[in-house]
Order: sequence, then structure tokens, then C-alpha cells
Amino acid sequence: MRTTPVQTSDWRGVFPVPPLCRRNDKTRSLDFDANNRLVRYMHSNGIRNLLYGGNAFLYHITLAEFDELLGWLNGLADDLWCIPSAGPSYGRLMDQAALLRRYNFPTVMHLPCGDPRDAAGLERGLREFAQALGKPLILYLKDETNFGANLDAGLDAVARMVADGVCIGIKYAVVRQDPSVDAYLDGLLKRVDRSVVISGIGERPAIAHLRDFKLPGFTTGSGCIAPALTLRILQACQAGDWTAAEPVRQSFIAHEDLRDGWGPARVLHAATALAGIAETGPIPPFISPLSAEQLAKLKIAAADLYATNQAGAPVAV
Repeated sequence: MRTTPVQTSDWRGVFPVPPLCRRNDKTRSLDFDANNRLVRYMHSNGIRNLLYGGNAFLYHITLAEFDELLGWLNGLADDLWCIPSAGPSYGRLMDQAALLRRYNFPTVMHLPCGDPRDAAGLERGLREFAQALGKPLILYLKDETNFGANLDAGLDAVARMVADGVCIGIKYAVVRQDPSVDAYLDGLLKRVDRSVVISGIGERPAIAHLRDFKLPGFTTGSGCIAPALTLRILQACQAGDWTAAEPVRQSFIAHEDLRDGWGPARVLHAATALAGIAETGPIPPFISPLSAEQLAKLKIAAADLYATNQAGAPVAV
């Protein structure tokens, strides 16, 4: 696992957000053989960044499992940048800080929360977490009210944390009907350098975010199934070849439609197994599994996406 400090240039990339494989046993224990298989598949397709967060259901992970996850990530290949997520609550963050300090992760992402909060209070808590951790954070802006109902106060709080080195990166994931029109993202980019802001909603808005807002990179869920394809989108965007990027982006949309319709994390969890990449096992409570009818439809989309990836970049798993 890479342990060198984060540089601004590091955000010029693709950041897969993988599922977390579990065994079909009584406690749904973490299956690191299957997780290794998934990581080897992505790595063999050129992936060098891993962001474990919502798709891994880290909202619902126990502290003991979190410690297991950190130890496993710490042992991955030296050229892999592994980013764990923590939180979302203040108490949870401080408990997890003690576990995170045992390792040398260059940064940790804070999971967005939906409980009562405001910009000043959230800023204070995140500063205390970063101090306890001894590392800078990635902030995940999932909706406009992440930092409270006062949007300007929230964006100002984010800007202060970036300026003070508390925040070293921002995952921007506010969904828009037209991702090229986004006043909130405009407001953010007036306050912080766009070089530390990555698109955080997968392939659907990726081209618009990189072309129209000049963001340096993007996260992906479906890219765990088609990592070579998602890298092709990035490379085309970096070359300014938006025409070449668009048909590759379109190959993700059928799978992304199912994720948006049925829940991004649980669809990716099932699709990874249905594509034959790795057995992901059961998902934890409070999320229900997909129905047999949904799985049958998803299997077609997942297999098509996987086959399209393999046709362009055959790999040995």
C-alpha cells in the first residue's frame, strides 16, 4: 500500500469505489480471498487507486471489521493508493481514529451524514478528527446540505478546511439533471482550487465534469466491473477527445441505470459476483438484497459490461 503524502497531481485519475466481499456464514465475515481477487482484477486492468466507502457499506461496518479492513488494505501492493472512509458520526470518527493511527494511510474520506448538523459544528468536528488522525481528510459532498442548510456557510467552511490543510481532496457527488449546469459546484470552485475536486458520481456525469468544470478525475462504481473502459474515458478526456470518450461512457449507462433505480451499492455488490469477477456474498443489514427478478435483469447488464471491457483489454485474473 502506498504511504507517501498526497500531491495535487494525484487527483488526475480514476478512483474505483469497490464493494466489500463477505462470506456466506453466520456472521457475514469479511472474505479477503474474494476481495483480493477483485483487487487483482482491477489492478491487472491498470487501476492504481482504491476508495473504500459507500459501495463497501462502511456505514454499517463494525469496529472489529473496520480494523480487519485496515490491516488488509495496509498489506496490498505498494503501487496501490488505498483510501478508507470513516464516520459519519463524530463519535464513530473518534473511535476509528484510534484504529487508523496504527497505519500510515495518506488520507481518509469522511462519509457524509444526514443527522442534525450545521457548517460550523461539522467543521469543528472534522478538524478534531483530522487532528486525532494526524492526516488530512477527503470531504464527500453528496448533496447541497452536507454542511447544513446555509449553502454559503457550508462552502465557506469547506474552503477554510482546504486552506488550512485539514481537507486535501473533495469528492463532489451532487446529482443534477444536467451535470454541466451546477451553481453549487460553481460556488465551490470559486472558493477552492479545482485541482483537488474530483467528480464523484461515476461515468454518467464524468465527461461533463471534466470538460465543463475542468475537474481532474472521477470516482467509479461500475468501473470495478469495467476498469479498462473507465480508464479509457479518463485518457480520452485528458486528451480533450470528448468525441472518443462519449461512446465508451455510453457502455456504462445500462448498468448505471439499474444502480440509480435500485440502489448503487447493492446493485454493484451483486453485479460484481454476477459478472464472475469475485463472489461478494451477503450484504449487511440495513440494506435488503435484490429480488430474483432484479438479479436476472442485472446479470445481463453486468455480463455485457464485463464482456465489453474484456474485448478491449483481456486480462488474466
